Amino acid sequence: MTSYPIDTVLPALKEALRTHSAVVLHAPPGAGKTTRVPLALLDILPPKKGRIVMLEPRRIAAVSAARWMAQTLGEQPGETVGYAIRFDARISDKTRIEVVTEGVLTRRIQADPGLEGTALVIFDEFHERGIHADLALALCLDIRSGLRENLKLLVMSATLDHGPIASLLGNAAVITSSGKSHPVQERYIDNAQGPVPARVAAAVRTALRETDGDLLVFLPGAGEIRACVETLQETFSETVDGISLHALYGDLPFEEQERAIMPLPNKRKIVLATNIAETSLTIQGVQVVIDSGLTRMLQYDPMTGMNRLVTGSVSRASAEQRKGRAGRLGPGVCYRLYSSHDLKSLPAFSQPEILVSELSQFALELAVWGVNDPASLSWLDRPPPAAWESAQALLRDIGAIDQKGSATQTGREMVRLPLHPRLSRLLIRARELGCLRLGADLAALLTERDIFRHRAGGRVIDDPDISARLDALRQRRTERATDMTADASAMKAVERTSRQLLRLLPKAAQDADDDKADHGVIARLLLAAYPDRICKRRDEGGRVFIHVQGRGVRLSSNSSLVSSPYIVAVAVDAGEKAEGFVHLAAPVKEELIRSECSRNIKKHRRVEWDRKEGRIVAALEERLGALLLSSRPFVPSDEEAGPILCNAVRDMPGMLNFSSEARQFQARVAMVRRAFPEEAWPDISDETLLSRPEDWLLPWLGGVRSANDLGGVKQLPALKARLSREQLRQVEDRTPLAILVPSGSRIAIDYTAGDLPVLAVKLQELFGLADTPLIAGGRIKILLHLLSPARRPVQVTQDLKGFWSRGYEQVKKELKGRYPKHPWPDDPWKAVPTKRTKPRGT
Repeated sequence: MTSYPIDTVLPALKEALRTHSAVVLHAPPGAGKTTRVPLALLDILPPKKGRIVMLEPRRIAAVSAARWMAQTLGEQPGETVGYAIRFDARISDKTRIEVVTEGVLTRRIQADPGLEGTALVIFDEFHERGIHADLALALCLDIRSGLRENLKLLVMSATLDHGPIASLLGNAAVITSSGKSHPVQERYIDNAQGPVPARVAAAVRTALRETDGDLLVFLPGAGEIRACVETLQETFSETVDGISLHALYGDLPFEEQERAIMPLPNKRKIVLATNIAETSLTIQGVQVVIDSGLTRMLQYDPMTGMNRLVTGSVSRASAEQRKGRAGRLGPGVCYRLYSSHDLKSLPAFSQPEILVSELSQFALELAVWGVNDPASLSWLDRPPPAAWESAQALLRDIGAIDQKGSATQTGREMVRLPLHPRLSRLLIRARELGCLRLGADLAALLTERDIFRHRAGGRVIDDPDISARLDALRQRRTERATDMTADASAMKAVERTSRQLLRLLPKAAQDADDDKADHGVIARLLLAAYPDRICKRRDEGGRVFIHVQGRGVRLSSNSSLVSSPYIVAVAVDAGEKAEGFVHLAAPVKEELIRSECSRNIKKHRRVEWDRKEGRIVAALEERLGALLLSSRPFVPSDEEAGPILCNAVRDMPGMLNFSSEARQFQARVAMVRRAFPEEAWPDISDETLLSRPEDWLLPWLGGVRSANDLGGVKQLPALKARLSREQLRQVEDRTPLAILVPSGSRIAIDYTAGDLPVLAVKLQELFGLADTPLIAGGRIKILLHLLSPARRPVQVTQDLKGFWSRGYEQVKKELKGRYPKHPWPDDPWKAVPTKRTKPRGT
């Protein structure tokens, strides 16, 4: 039997598992941990203690590992070693090692919270930090702390910093192994300016010329792989050049994935793969790696509620793992389609999925587990609050959890299905409506790549109507298919997934009925799964719709859905622009929205200020998120209108024109505040009043609904209400509205002219008055505006005595001749004050 580096640490690993409840095994790629460790642990975990369950991040890796271990034992999968992946399992009563994908383990835990019959859970390739692995580990830790203290955990990783995970596991033992890797020569081809297919084709030609062995090309996604396959097919002929091209990515049929990893005698194989080929999956014959340096990463935008797959650079850890694939069997070569400087600038590790993914399935699993706050479990990284809240909002919308975050009966049914919550909700609704085949077809179309895009002919149909895809499926089944626009490979994938989905609900399969595939039934199913993707047309005849979350989305110009008032946009590219682009949608009638989404429709009394009209407008509205379903006007109450008016006054200060008497009162209070700083007086300045109108104006706004109505508000009583009765008395005493002058006239005082009170009076009315009048208990001297007979100021002064002594003679000289009918005595101190002219004849 071939030896592997991991063999040297197996005795230490066994001993660690005997004495510890958790162990971390650090072993680089090629060490043999995936296939050697589970077999080696069989002798310390006899059948009576339970099975070994090992998690693999990917289906093809799980099956490949199980088959390899079974072959080592001279058996078939399903005997001592078996596997369980979505839609496929090879397990028997004799099985002692189960290799499963992460979702399988999570569902098993939900069904059996004690994991009875399981002695050890192994987390392979944990450094990839998939969200299901984080979730499964958190649940296992919870089980171990409360239900199964004897449950053992083994975390295996190629690149992960073992310190944090060992601490999370509870001071776990750490075992480190060396790796098995032959020297790999690095060659840099820095031609980043060209399109990816052309760059890859050039690198492949170079590699075929300079090296031996099979080639493994790492690309970000299926689209780039298909484009590169087309380019390479134009370059090479399999029959002439002895070249065999293979694609390898997660959405491929399983048989095609297996052909990509198996050896191919007498031909040189080129495998174009996503990061599915980075880790535990071994591809036979590979001695050359071509690394584009790119990967597809899932990013979630909480503002839009949409996931976006974005292409970005790999981490240094991923770049090293890709390189290592060339050295598994012997010395190899790694061609990097970027510079050495670019390599050094890459991030050390990729972000964990839990930090960047949409979390609805994750949140539903926790809700069924009885957890509505992730902080109650143990994590290496807690889920971001915004993404967690968005996930819970979606689950509430589709009826999977209640307002408290607890799982509903529907949610518990949904979690048993190996699907995203949207699709599980769709299937359950299809079962309720008796149209499971239609539901399975819809879910399959939403799961697999679009059958109307990425076809070999290169033509893409940009009409997003999902019913056209359903029609194509029906034509295929009746063998009447004449439309050559559908992608045959994608159609096969959809058909296969639809059959698999039907098997998930066998009791309902008999109700399947193709004849129910009308727009109304399709809309009902999509509304159950996508109530947060309802969109309303913005303008009559336009192709821009408003998303239920408020964002604009756009249909293609030739879409058949342009005339629909409402659509359910199930696939929207958020993109870089302000408006997303709709790739897949269905029309829906408003009455269906009302019946299917009634719990999400909110009635609202909208009361707001119309700046243009200068008045309050009020409407009784029905809204679904940002979408207005109906609106009718009503007359708002004073309680509703008052705060709106106050906000309008605050936002538009010029709208409130203070009356002269209100201004006078403001100025009097301000003067008292200045004269008596030791006393507590309210501030009724414009700045304070207009910044807080609700504090003084609100009680006086009864019946007011417009800017014009504000003119009728009793401002003076409103201002006086800010003062106590004693303060009002003091204002009257300290700042009188008028004073009695020597002529007997009562002359009004103007408090609004400035910082000082102003008394404008004809100087003849003050004859005999020696001193300037005082107010505010003698603390403020009035500013006198001494007027001519024409009531024009001839002197402005606070020093009346000084005026009589020094200024009067000059004024008399200038005005006596101009106003001879008015008295101009030589001695103003002794003259009789008067408001009249001189008697006739004097």
